[in-house]
Amino acid sequence: MAAELNRCGWCGTDPLYTKYHDEEWGKPVYDDQTLFEFLILEGAQAGLSWITILRRREGYRKAFADFDVQRVAAFTEADAERLMNDPGIIRNKLKVNAAISNARLFIAVQKEFGSFSNYVWGFLPGGQPIVNHFKGLGEVPARTEISDAISKDMKKRGFKFFGTTICYAHMQATGMVNDHIEGCIAR
Repeated sequence: MAAELNRCGWCGTDPLYTKYHDEEWGKPVYDDQTLFEFLILEGAQAGLSWITILRRREGYRKAFADFDVQRVAAFTEADAERLMNDPGIIRNKLKVNAAISNARLFIAVQKEFGSFSNYVWGFLPGGQPIVNHFKGLGEVPARTEISDAISKDMKKRGFKFFGTTICYAHMQATGMVNDHIEGCIAR
């Protein structure tokens, strides 16, 4: 009998979830295209479970031009209507419109800071990932002072569906914080 692998409890046993947990979650991301992908996916997740979004990730990839921020920023009303009829994504008009608007704002941030990565990682002390040492899921926060600051700044810039809780989830997903519990195989 093989030894059981110790993982963060939130990922359960679903193969898609465990693959995401083991290979992506908590790994530092500096690539703007991947940061944009998670911006779209985290915004879509608001009010839903992450597994719901993971199961539609390929649908989002197709619907949102392989997460090419320039192409998404150029989407028109006709594109927004097309997205509202796409069964591969969450068809919520506010979220669809926010994704398109956020793409335009993402580009503005890139122009101002050289990259979105420079901007968002600039909120972290020394621009380095925060490695937490939690023993259990109950210790992991839903937000922090840093996620509050990033969210507040992004809201001031006009970003939608990026409150402090979504921001913290984005930080976890992109490895700005490592919240894998002590003893987790992906830590």
